[in-house]
Amino acid sequence: MKERNQEIHVLWTREEMDRLKEKMEEAGVKNRSAYVRKMALDGYVVRLDMTDINELIRLLRSSSNNLNQVAKKANSTGSIYGADIAAMQVRQDEIWETAKEILARIATIQ
Repeated sequence: MKERNQEIHVLWTREEMDRLKEKMEEAGVKNRSAYVRKMALDGYVVRLDMTDINELIRLLRSSSNNLNQVAKKANSTGSIYGADIAAMQVRQDEIWETAKEILARIATIQ
């Protein structure tokens, strides 16, 4: 971790502090020092909506779970049912469609 030992003292009006708090809430940042430092050095804070990524992760977990179940069944019985394979293919198609949508949205970010 960086050792921070330099200090800048800044005076704020009540209105400026209120606005700073609003901006921090909009950005989803709780650490005021980190927010002010990021804004002073880079001029912006990026807040990503991770809802789509979380959905993709959920689909991947579900698909992985299904694959493990089919592998367990195949190992114990020596065979796999066509319905199991079809279900896994549907799951994989859902994952790919979700991934394509997310990548298309990411490509539009400037």
